[in-house]
Amino acid sequence: MPRKTQQPQSSTMPSPTSVVVVSDPRNAHMSPLNLLRKKSQQHYQHQHQYPAKVWKCQASCKSKRALNPIRAIVDALVDDVKMGYQREDRKDPISLALGDPTVSSKLKPCKAAVDAVMRAVGSANHAASYVNASGTPEARIAVANYHSYHEHIIGPENVVITNGCSGALELALNTLLDPGSTVLVPQPGFPLYQMIAEAHGASVCHYPLLSDQNWECDFDHMESIMASTKDVRAIIINNPSNPTGAVFSECHLKRIINFAFKHRLPILSDEVYGDITFAPNKFHPIAQVAARMGRQVPIITASGLAKQFLVPGWRAGWLAFHDNIYGSLNDIQLGVQRLAQIQLGASHLAQAAIPVLLSPSTPGVAEWKHELKETLERQCMFLCNMLSHCEGLEVIPAQGAMYVIVKIDCQRLCVADDIDFARQLLEEENVFVLPGTAFGVRNVFRVVFSSPGIVLEAAALRINSFCQRNAV
Repeated sequence: MPRKTQQPQSSTMPSPTSVVVVSDPRNAHMSPLNLLRKKSQQHYQHQHQYPAKVWKCQASCKSKRALNPIRAIVDALVDDVKMGYQREDRKDPISLALGDPTVSSKLKPCKAAVDAVMRAVGSANHAASYVNASGTPEARIAVANYHSYHEHIIGPENVVITNGCSGALELALNTLLDPGSTVLVPQPGFPLYQMIAEAHGASVCHYPLLSDQNWECDFDHMESIMASTKDVRAIIINNPSNPTGAVFSECHLKRIINFAFKHRLPILSDEVYGDITFAPNKFHPIAQVAARMGRQVPIITASGLAKQFLVPGWRAGWLAFHDNIYGSLNDIQLGVQRLAQIQLGASHLAQAAIPVLLSPSTPGVAEWKHELKETLERQCMFLCNMLSHCEGLEVIPAQGAMYVIVKIDCQRLCVADDIDFARQLLEEENVFVLPGTAFGVRNVFRVVFSSPGIVLEAAALRINSFCQRNAV
């Protein structure tokens, strides 16, 4: 008997793998494939309740507060930088703005540092392992010995190795400050202090440095700040100074210590330039001065290898805690050690150089440092002498570090301010200097003198030409 052909039965329910296309006049122009894609997308959005608008991730408030004043100024200026072949005068760009002594420079890192890291690379102990978040025992002992004085000896437990001196400053300020609190910072001064504090939700109060008094602190103004400001947690000093090149005398450091004692403020001392000073100026660690005064004021020293040994890219820094006789820094030191665990320590390889470079017995290091200081001092005097002959400019000689501040007679040079001066100088002579506004002071600019003499001479001649052309 023949089999009956079974007719397919209609069903109102689609199979699990089928796609139902509903007829819609609005989709008449679409191909069947695109129509399927559209329906599939609509189904997926409905199932997962995703909005049809653009997907945008929200950045944290802290990240939005992390604004670098230098970047806001520099980025607007460097857009106009052109190579020589792009200019009619064929002048290649010369930068006296970057605070990296290893760029456009004949200055080389200390050989002992390079040798130490090379040995560490071949050592099983340093090849790839993690280290304690506060640093290797060898590095911490070396830093403790380096920052110990007859009047106050500290141990490795009082040291935290960090990702550069900037990492040291961040750890210290994040521990010292709460949102809504305040820290005193120098003006002019390194803008990173403000950036770290404000990103953390704290505030800064700027205390002036007096240009006609070798950039020393204005204590009258500092007293007025303390009389009108609540919850001030600390005072930051930078010695030797970026951007001024100033070096504080021992007498002036004593006045700072007395001010801090009066107002019960710990001192966070940025000493990354250390003993890069020019005769007759001498570097005095404020922790040593405070110890000689009876250890009444707690000192946190931030420093590193970057500038003193010309290895800024190695990111090897530290904090050294010199507590007072009252134990005022106990909680701060513990807090820094806890926060250090977030980053799990600085580079193990870079830390291998710290004991070598800080030991007074390492062959060649003292001679290398002496030669570095002599070179920088010679280049500083050369550049200052050339710039002092430029119309409309007044040089404030540096006492150390790698920087010089130059005052601008804006009216005489027909410029609106320091930013306008830097912009016009870049346009006309292709020389880039950093406006003082980046450091909180108007109508001055900062130059770096770590470049070779031939570069400094070429830059100074162009600046002189600009001033002669524009002076009235």
